[in-house]
Amino acid sequence: MRIASFNVENLFDRARLLAADDWATHRTLLDTYAKLTRTLQHAAYSATDKANIVKWLVALGLEKADSGTYVILRQNRGRLITRPKTGGMIVVADGRPDWVGWLELKTQAVTELAVRHTAQVVHDVAADVLGVVEAESRIALQRFNVDLLRPISDRIYGHIMLIDGNDDRGIDVGVMTRGDHEIQRIVSHVDDADLAGPIFGRDCPEYTVALPSGATLLVMVNHFKSKGYGSARDSNRRRQRQAERVAEIYRARRAEGIANIVVLGDLNDTPDSAPLAPLLVGSAAAPTDLKDIATHPSFDDGGWPGTYTTGRAGNKIDYILCSPAVFAAVTASGVFRKGVWTSSGRWEMYPTLTREQDAASDHAAIWADVDL
Repeated sequence: MRIASFNVENLFDRARLLAADDWATHRTLLDTYAKLTRTLQHAAYSATDKANIVKWLVALGLEKADSGTYVILRQNRGRLITRPKTGGMIVVADGRPDWVGWLELKTQAVTELAVRHTAQVVHDVAADVLGVVEAESRIALQRFNVDLLRPISDRIYGHIMLIDGNDDRGIDVGVMTRGDHEIQRIVSHVDDADLAGPIFGRDCPEYTVALPSGATLLVMVNHFKSKGYGSARDSNRRRQRQAERVAEIYRARRAEGIANIVVLGDLNDTPDSAPLAPLLVGSAAAPTDLKDIATHPSFDDGGWPGTYTTGRAGNKIDYILCSPAVFAAVTASGVFRKGVWTSSGRWEMYPTLTREQDAASDHAAIWADVDL
């Protein structure tokens, strides 16, 4: 059987801020959006809260209207703000109970060719169990499976599951499995929290997959906190909390006697990073025996160790981590890059991939053949 992980970067629609070219500017806007979203949930708005709400709405381009270039302010019942004819904004709500609404990121369609290249990658990788990162919804995955994959493949996916996570940008994680690899059990960790708050920005779902051999495979799909916005200190700490929790879940399942486990997805950091150490290494008191597929003798990275954009070592952020039983059963493994844009000719691209915006993803797919 083949196991794979692929960050599809949204199949049909993507937040405009995430697709923007001027990342330095839009990183700041995403940080502002996150801070404002958190503040709007306060039960009571202090004078400081109200001043920040106005400041951040202006920064997001919402001073004159509820719809800006990148963000929409939904005021469904009651009012958060008013805009006097003399100009400016006034926060009229005294707290969350006074109004019903939210902030919403505007989306834009992914190019048709980008979607078709994504389908081609999924077809060519030909995984029996595919962990999917940054998909909009289960319905989007179903549409992709039927409308895009079926016309080019003689074997589409019989089972598709995605659980809505905590990310209000609509970038969640899921799994697609072939018909003879039934999803038997699902456990969500969307509500896992510690003293600092929710742990997972999306979820860390556990999927128990039945194999034709009669064995089962436990698949844990992850998308850790990005380095894209927020302070480096905060994002590092968030990834470390996520790594610690995934390691705890993994050790618990191994203690229950489950031998065949893979932890896969976009962990947004490198193998030597401190935030990932609790998962990749563990500690003397709490070791982990997970092995990165990139360390397997069969692994073929085509000469480029990274899995994101340029393929350099500092962009090695996508993983298939295997329990000892799975790692021992690996027969082949590697990176599939044909859907990733390169202007330098570092790897072969699809002949129809002639513009960066038509790339299937910024991420390469990673895969492993396993004899279970």
